[in-house]
Amino acid sequence: MFGSTPNTVLVLSPNTKRDSGRKVQRENIQAGKAIADVIRTCVGPQARLKMLMDPMGGIVMTNDGNAILREITVQHPAAKSMIEIARTQDEEVGDGTTSVIVLAGEMLATAELFLEQNMHPTVIIRAYRQALEDMITILNDQVSIELDCNDRNKMIQVINSCIGTKFIRRWSELACQIALDAVYTVMLEENGRREIDIKRYAKVEKIPGATMEDSVVLKGVMINKDVTHPKMRRYIKNPRIVLLDCPLEYKKGESQTNIEIMNEADFTKILELEEEHVKKVCEEVISVKPDVVITEKGISDLAQHFLVKAGISAIRRLRKSDINRIARACGATVVNRTEELKEEDVGTRAGLFEIKKLGDDYFCFITECKDPKACTIILRGASKDILNETERNLQDALHVARNLLIDPKLVPGGGAVEMAVSRLLTEKAAGLASVEQWPYKAIAQALEIIPRTLAQNCGANTIRTLTGLRAKHATEGTTWGIDGETGKLVDMKEYGIWEPLSVKLQTYKTAVETAILLLRIDDIVSGIKKKKDGHETAQPSQVTEESMKE
Repeated sequence: MFGSTPNTVLVLSPNTKRDSGRKVQRENIQAGKAIADVIRTCVGPQARLKMLMDPMGGIVMTNDGNAILREITVQHPAAKSMIEIARTQDEEVGDGTTSVIVLAGEMLATAELFLEQNMHPTVIIRAYRQALEDMITILNDQVSIELDCNDRNKMIQVINSCIGTKFIRRWSELACQIALDAVYTVMLEENGRREIDIKRYAKVEKIPGATMEDSVVLKGVMINKDVTHPKMRRYIKNPRIVLLDCPLEYKKGESQTNIEIMNEADFTKILELEEEHVKKVCEEVISVKPDVVITEKGISDLAQHFLVKAGISAIRRLRKSDINRIARACGATVVNRTEELKEEDVGTRAGLFEIKKLGDDYFCFITECKDPKACTIILRGASKDILNETERNLQDALHVARNLLIDPKLVPGGGAVEMAVSRLLTEKAAGLASVEQWPYKAIAQALEIIPRTLAQNCGANTIRTLTGLRAKHATEGTTWGIDGETGKLVDMKEYGIWEPLSVKLQTYKTAVETAILLLRIDDIVSGIKKKKDGHETAQPSQVTEESMKE
């Protein structure tokens, strides 16, 4: 037993598994490399797809790093940390999930050499931290260029380079237009700051059938609902829309209500009270003269009767997120009690309310809105698999467009920025006096994994390509990179492949921080011991690359 203070004691029972020191560090690095190897072939325009089978028997085909790692089940804690960084990258900037894993795996691999030479992990970590600070400075000051957000063609060119590695690239022109239109639609500008919430206000609806060319961004919202009564209007020009967060039906008792009925008259009285309540609620709604009533809760048959008589169309049981999108699009306020309904709560910005049938379902369209701050992207395609992959790719494009509008700075793509940063770091490493210059230089070499992987994935001669690329960077500038289709060296400035600076910054920060985190671990203590067929299963520190790939 041992402890940090006399009061805190950790007892290692016979079931407690403990690995420490060099063994743990080596295994953590192996786990990180194994995850990176799974993902490595998914970098670049010639990226392979992975076919994933989930426990329910469903199949996912994708080359999106985050989607692949979400489906992989691993036991090793270090491998779980690696998977977590892809999720972080996706949530923060929405792109670069594959690159961040490959980079983190390579940084761990370079650290292994120094650990074998008995260099202390703290020294390696210090050098890595210093390298990260210098990388950020180099990216901001020396490699990046400003982008004019009003230049739509340049914006489309950058978004296009992001989806050039994806399945959707056959429709790249359309996808870029959709992403840019959607982001401009949901953008809010307040006090000089831009707020773009894609997750909440740019909904993607996938409808099988038709072709990809039929995909559009609506100037408004579409939801998978029909009106509640067949006699209600299904086409209204310039509708007045009321949004409710309360039911238009009989009021239930607040708590468990027991009513004792002694005779028939009492029962009739209760029914009359309920009917009066519904009539009162409907009259309060009708008093503001809406054309459409949309509620999150239910609408009773009696309420529908009153609304039909007043010529009002009604839709019920919507999700909270859909109601919020409609509120942003048509300028309505969501009201919690009908008594509080006022004229200013009515949404009047929508130009058209329409119920249409697409495929087998009826959809409600609230479109032609004046300055909508929410939109729906309708994706059409041959099958559900294609639509799912298209949606994943489109989300990346949306995030890139968002990043560009929030931080309009670019860096060259195709491995050019990695090569440029690598060269500048190597030059700086010579100025470091102590032993830290070696891990510092190793980080610079680790960055070369991105252009190397690009060359490998398109079948080029890796050594010749990288040597040529180094020579170009030494003599002709920082914008030379690798054409991911052919493996040839091209000037990215002329070729038009650019990436948002924010994605690169996040990639480097996440990769280096993860490598540092895993290098700081020197002990894995596990009290879990699973039994399976009388045999002990693998402990976290014993999971191999084979079990990860399963």
